[in-house]
Amino acid sequence: MKRHTTDPRPDWQRIVEEQGVIYPLTRYPDDSLRPYWDESAYYSFTLPEVEALEEVVEELHALCLDAAAHIVEHDRFADLGITDARLAALIAESWRRRAELPSIYGRFDLHYDGTGPAKMLEYNADTPTSLVEAASAQWFWMEDRFPDADQWNSLHERLVAAWKRQSGLLPPGPVHFAHSDGDELGEDLMTVAYLRETAEQAGLDTEALSVEQIGWDRLSGRFVDDRLRFIRSCFKLYPWEWLATDPFGPHVQDTLDNGGGTGTTCWIEPAWKMLLSNKALLAILWELHPGHPNLLPSHLDGPRELATSRGYVAKPLLGREGAGVTIHEPGAPPVLRDEPCCYQELAPLPDFDGNRVVLGAWVVEDEAAGLGIRESAGLITDGYARFLPHVIF
Repeated sequence: MKRHTTDPRPDWQRIVEEQGVIYPLTRYPDDSLRPYWDESAYYSFTLPEVEALEEVVEELHALCLDAAAHIVEHDRFADLGITDARLAALIAESWRRRAELPSIYGRFDLHYDGTGPAKMLEYNADTPTSLVEAASAQWFWMEDRFPDADQWNSLHERLVAAWKRQSGLLPPGPVHFAHSDGDELGEDLMTVAYLRETAEQAGLDTEALSVEQIGWDRLSGRFVDDRLRFIRSCFKLYPWEWLATDPFGPHVQDTLDNGGGTGTTCWIEPAWKMLLSNKALLAILWELHPGHPNLLPSHLDGPRELATSRGYVAKPLLGREGAGVTIHEPGAPPVLRDEPCCYQELAPLPDFDGNRVVLGAWVVEDEAAGLGIRESAGLITDGYARFLPHVIF
């Protein structure tokens, strides 16, 4: 794994915007605009490195599924902050009937510097983004700059194949694709638009709308779209913890399709993905597999030995783009947060010429499918992180 500097393509901003990355720049607190899509540098990997990472990702995914089974079997929903008994029962039923429910994709965030084993930082198995740049824009960048190279990127073909395989699990009618109007950058919009395109290439009938346009028909007791058609199935880039608890949450629970029910809505990703996108999963994984080379020590009741050994990171159980994450160096007095947290061993992100790197390894269905790389100036990968392409040499 190496970082290389290079000259961006002429007119690069127009090129990536036409490829769906309509958010190529990030506005900073000083009101300056800097590249989010950053092709002034790229990373290279060897084929053996990528093959080893693929094996790690698929093993981690299998471990996460085993942990989800453990949570359900031992009724550990409270450890995830899920205290609503009815919601817990619906998640458990979703898990038990998962073979009947469509589930498409997820993204691991990994610590990896090319020298030691990759370590799992977290798993966003419900609403991962940075998909358009990983699946599309960086592939076209490689074809322009390194046409004889390769890339860890089979995302597009795997997504199309996944929709084809799982089309039989979908109820009759179009699949609705929903994003939130609260997304000001357009990233959620384009992620959903891209996934909709892959579904259409798989032969599915689709419709697009925003979450805010989803209505509730009191007479029929059904969710409807902006044209008053029943929503039988819906891919939503909207976290389950919001969907299940916002003002329409009771209706979501009342009409949740956990396997072929009539008068219900099949949500994609399914409700059992709440078990994998919760940071409590990290502590349960460590409890079940202590010492695993691809896991970091993690606890729910406090930092324990981490406070005096290597330090720790406190992560809210639910959160994205580094929100609420705090770093605690070794030897500092341990701090227990008021909110439920996962306390994970501090593993400072690899430093490449002052750039802190996290690997986003994609899973489609149960298989490793590609890589996206984000860089940040600090130890927390936040909303100011940059996306960089990669190649295999």
